[in-house]
Amino acid sequence: MAAASFHARSSSLPAGSHPLVSEIDEQVCRLRQCQAASTSSSSIGHSLNSLQVVYDCVDQLFQLSTTQEALINDQKCFNELLDGSLRLLDLCNTARDALSQMKESVAELQSAIRRKQGGLEGETRKYLKSRKTVIKAVQKVLKGMENKKSTASNNIETIAMLKEVESAVIEFLECLLTFICQSSSKPSSWSLITKLKRVSPVNENEFTDVDASLKMNKSTEEVQVHLKSLQPRIQDLQEGGECLFRRLIKTRASILNIHNL
Repeated sequence: MAAASFHARSSSLPAGSHPLVSEIDEQVCRLRQCQAASTSSSSIGHSLNSLQVVYDCVDQLFQLSTTQEALINDQKCFNELLDGSLRLLDLCNTARDALSQMKESVAELQSAIRRKQGGLEGETRKYLKSRKTVIKAVQKVLKGMENKKSTASNNIETIAMLKEVESAVIEFLECLLTFICQSSSKPSSWSLITKLKRVSPVNENEFTDVDASLKMNKSTEEVQVHLKSLQPRIQDLQEGGECLFRRLIKTRASILNIHNL
């Protein structure tokens, strides 16, 4: 796997950087290193926890006079950050919807298994159809993001770091969506997903385990094992995603509030 690019803290910031900026930079580096090493569900969950630390610092960054003055005096900068906050909310909401739909599909399949002793062909088709719908929706969103990423720079340190956080969180959310959409059988449309180059070197993806067990007509007992493993992972990712969504809303509100000072 090609290593994802991430900057080194020691070379990315000038001497005398604000402690908050330095802390955020260090956390962003760790986030990217974690994503470069693996995209298993456990590593994604760890990244969600790391983002809570990042946004604790971001909240404080908005209280700095340099941040406030930059947003008040530079309409272009304000618009870029505001647009970026909306992109993040859209991506995060897509992940929330995908996880919610998969949680419902898993629950329905588990219920069908408990009710029936015979074959599960109909329930299997229903589950895989739901997976296909989720994958198609996510791929559409990812494709739409390809030409919308901000590459603008800013010479004000605090603003530059806010844009760096935006970039890192977009990368993380794409990673999360890619994880949800990985499939045991890779169709031709898979090229969009593999372009992100974040497939884990260790095959630890509970979604693909369930897909494979269903497509290969494994025993009901084996399917149940994989479903029981997938269910808590979805729950963990949902909870982390909800926390992140609330933080993103708070960040957008902070940008708007500063501009109204």
